[in-house]
Amino acid sequence: MILARLLSLESWKRGLWTIVRLVLIIGLSFVILYPIIQKISTAIKDKADLYSPIVVFIPEHFTLDNFKQAISIMDYWETLANTFVLSSMTTIMTAASCAFAGYAFARLKFKGSNLLFAGVILTILVPPTTILIPIYMNLKDFTLLGVIPLLTGGKSLNLLNSYWPFILTSLTANSLKAGLYIFIFRQFFRGIPKEVEEAAYIDGAGVGSTFLRIMLPNAIPSIVTVLLFSFVWQWNDSFFTTTYLTSSKVMSTQLSSLPYNLQILLEGGATTNKDPFFMSMVQDTGILLAILPLVILYLFVQRYFVESIERTGIVG
Repeated sequence: MILARLLSLESWKRGLWTIVRLVLIIGLSFVILYPIIQKISTAIKDKADLYSPIVVFIPEHFTLDNFKQAISIMDYWETLANTFVLSSMTTIMTAASCAFAGYAFARLKFKGSNLLFAGVILTILVPPTTILIPIYMNLKDFTLLGVIPLLTGGKSLNLLNSYWPFILTSLTANSLKAGLYIFIFRQFFRGIPKEVEEAAYIDGAGVGSTFLRIMLPNAIPSIVTVLLFSFVWQWNDSFFTTTYLTSSKVMSTQLSSLPYNLQILLEGGATTNKDPFFMSMVQDTGILLAILPLVILYLFVQRYFVESIERTGIVG
């Protein structure tokens, strides 16, 4: 019986398919994890291992000096706190404003709603660089439709180099990737049966209370998805952050200025310290420090993230 099962063609097919799937999973996992593994290996290497032909991933001389230099140059702890505050603030505001917009597009029918939603889709398709200059000029001379000059005697406000550009764009559902978040909420609210709302209306609830007390509690998967996407994208954003914030210490600005600050630190130091490979080693350590909080966050919320993605229907 056992010999017949071993010689069975189906058993061989299943075994080969299992091996193929295992090889594919290992290969894809290695491709995805290779950059992180390479940066971890680089971060714990000593300068003596840079030119050693036998050192690939596991160094001969372990050291934490690269972490100390990167932390010092980036002013890491203050930068981490600023980035966390900025990302958390924009995430909460973006999720709230996009939930309102998504519900309006899904349930409230008004003249021109389809045209407005086409505009939302356009914000997903159009690169943000195409509208950067008018937004930048508007924030540089912010007048709030002419109200501010009336109060200040003709002077406008310069909102650049502050958190106000992020606050205003988040509150008005115009922040980074806001079009995608509105689309996620709209699709989710459209999937909820209308009878749920109609029952609330019969009980005397208005549109606002129906949204807050009936629809929003049912949209937890969409809320979790948008919160996680928004937090991660804001954390990694360098385009808008380096445009609006030029002097504040946040992760993207510190990473972009890390090579320059490293050169200044090493100026006048030992000749070996100016080695471009050594500078690349410290830069890789800085990048690792920047993504480390996101990796830790993902370890704690991965289950909720996967469940939310499945329930929102993004993966089909």
